[in-house]
Amino acid sequence: MTDALTHFCHALPKVELHCHLLGTVRHDTFSDLARRARAAITQPEIDAFYIRGEKPVGVLKALRTLDAQLIRSPDDLHRLTYEYLQDAAAHTVRYAEFFWNPTGTAQKSGIAYPQAVAAIVRAIHDAKADHGIVGRLIPAIDREASPEAAVEMVEWVRAHRADEVVGIGIDYSEIDHPPEWFAPAYALAREAGLKTTAHAGEFGMPWTNVRTAVELLKVDRIDHGYTIVDAPDFARECADRGIVFTVVPTNSYYLRTLPPERWALDHPIRRMPGLGLRIHPNTDDPTLHLVTPTQAWRKMVSDFGFTHEDLRGFMLNGLDAAWIDDSTRRDWHAAFTRECDALMAA
Repeated sequence: MTDALTHFCHALPKVELHCHLLGTVRHDTFSDLARRARAAITQPEIDAFYIRGEKPVGVLKALRTLDAQLIRSPDDLHRLTYEYLQDAAAHTVRYAEFFWNPTGTAQKSGIAYPQAVAAIVRAIHDAKADHGIVGRLIPAIDREASPEAAVEMVEWVRAHRADEVVGIGIDYSEIDHPPEWFAPAYALAREAGLKTTAHAGEFGMPWTNVRTAVELLKVDRIDHGYTIVDAPDFARECADRGIVFTVVPTNSYYLRTLPPERWALDHPIRRMPGLGLRIHPNTDDPTLHLVTPTQAWRKMVSDFGFTHEDLRGFMLNGLDAAWIDDSTRRDWHAAFTRECDALMAA
């Protein structure tokens, strides 16, 4: 059963819609960047970022360390992007939308947005040529910075448009940084024709943050959104709107706060489809979560009790939520469905 399930989840054609570029850094690459930058961080400190344990800690610290001490040139961003897409393609991810925080790169790494985005776009093209994966970039607001910095970031995106940049998001700690602070930035993005998503209802933050993201920020989809299970009526509204929630089966908050024997039983992911919500599993920070796309999808069955048929539905949810043109969506719907049904038949 284990081998068959792993094979199925590996071979299943997938899209990835919720992954942070700096959370994809290979262990060896992290160490190499530290040596080249002569950073004030030891190898044991780096190693600790890649030890998840029963109570995972340190992901946000690792991301900040990369910006503040290690990323020093556009070529570094090219390397990280290419390696992420290469790794994702090895797990049958055909299309990946990934987050990157321009504010941190500009303020801490000293790389201006035009140079940074050019390097990332170049890596997207290189990975497509070498591995067949389609990559798309989502610049993300740093919610721990000011609302003014968020507007500035969106203005950078507007001033330096690229086809590979499909929308904006928002990340970092939701605690004490409510979504309504960033309404002007989201309005500016919508005016520019950019798609939008938002991390909300993460870190145990109230379901009202999800409502604010949907009703005030007017997002196209929600990242995490777990506490919506506390508001069944609003969950049904989101279900009626067809909003897709990009969930993370290795989400650190519930691994830290729920007992080991209960976390998968009590995790909101298990309840969300029962409320009519459309969900789609993702890796979030794969190397720091010690998870691959194959393992993330496998956990939906082995940990959360979903079926192969459920995975088929999640796969199609991802295609419906992806920021692709309708013609591509129709083609991929047909192709992915054929591949999935052949795997299920086998």
